[in-house]
Amino acid sequence: MIVDDHLILRFGLAMSINREADMQVVAEAASGQKAIDLFRSHRPDVTLMDLHMPGLGGLAAIAAICQRDKDARVLVLTIHDDAVGRALDAGARGYLLKDALFDQLPSAIRAVHGGGEWIPPQAATLRPHLPLPVQ
Repeated sequence: MIVDDHLILRFGLAMSINREADMQVVAEAASGQKAIDLFRSHRPDVTLMDLHMPGLGGLAAIAAICQRDKDARVLVLTIHDDAVGRALDAGARGYLLKDALFDQLPSAIRAVHGGGEWIPPQAATLRPHLPLPVQ
C-alpha cells in the first residue's frame, strides 16, 4: 500500500513497484486516516508511508496501524531525515528518504517484507544505535 498526499508521487511509485515481478500495489491513500481504513480491509504485506500529510499524519497512522497489528510492516518514505527515531518508535520497520527512492525502493521493500529493517546511513547517524543496512 502507498500512502502519500501527492498523487503524482503515488502514481510513479505504483508504476515502479508494479514493474517488479514479486510486488503489486493493492491500495493507495492520501491521508493517515484513509491508510488506517485501507490497512484494515487490504492487509498489505508492506505499507509505504509518508510522514507529512494533511489531517492525520504518518506518525499517528503508523502508531495506530502497528497498535492494531503488531506484525504490520511499515516503510517510511519522506524528504525529512530528522524523524527516523520517532518513526521507528511508532512502529515503522524502515525509513527511506525520497531523494534515494527509486534506487533503493525494491531492496527496502524486500528487506521490510522479509522481517528486517531498512535504515539508510544518512538517517542512521541521527539515531546512532541503529544498525546500518547491508547494501
